[in-house]
Amino acid sequence: MKNMYRSFPTALLFSHLIFLLSPELIPICEAVWLNIPHTGSKCVSEEIQTNVVVLADYIVIPDEHSMFSTISVKVTSPYGNVLHHKENATNGQFAFTTQESGTYMACFEAEGKSHDISINIDWKTGIAAKDWDSIAKKEKIEGVELELTKLDAVVEAIHESLLYLRNREAEMRIVSEKTNSRVAWYSIMSLSICIVVSGLQILYLKQYFEKKKLI
Repeated sequence: MKNMYRSFPTALLFSHLIFLLSPELIPICEAVWLNIPHTGSKCVSEEIQTNVVVLADYIVIPDEHSMFSTISVKVTSPYGNVLHHKENATNGQFAFTTQESGTYMACFEAEGKSHDISINIDWKTGIAAKDWDSIAKKEKIEGVELELTKLDAVVEAIHESLLYLRNREAEMRIVSEKTNSRVAWYSIMSLSICIVVSGLQILYLKQYFEKKKLI
């Protein structure tokens, strides 16, 4: 029993270390402040793998110029599918589960204004997008058990991220090998064509000089 209690702080410390030392592998939340020009648009994007939950909240920051300002929001997938589209908005939320790997983009555009607009975006993916309070109530867990559940989710996310990176590396290696092979064949074909053309030129010049009785 004493050993079990001793393992709890270790597990909690390990979970915090994973969060601190693995920011590139674990999907995280990110708050972004955007200044949207009165002409054009501003976009935020993130490369996300498949089967990842994405949740984002956005709101126009009110000031003396943009008290009644509205924006147009459009979220697209890597293949151009529209996942969220809203006009005349001062705030909103979008949520979806990724169906393909790639860069997901959210674009914001000011509507009918002659001044810039500032907005705040709270972008969450993966573990950060989960409602842990609801999960804790549903599964009736709390304290250390909840932290261990989060830790298990973190480990699973790291594992999936490593698999994704390994697959991407394998795909890039295949593309690189195909490119090198094509470049090699192109070089051989170019060299062969140069040799053939040079031989034909020599043959033509020889026949020309013989016809003119110069040799």
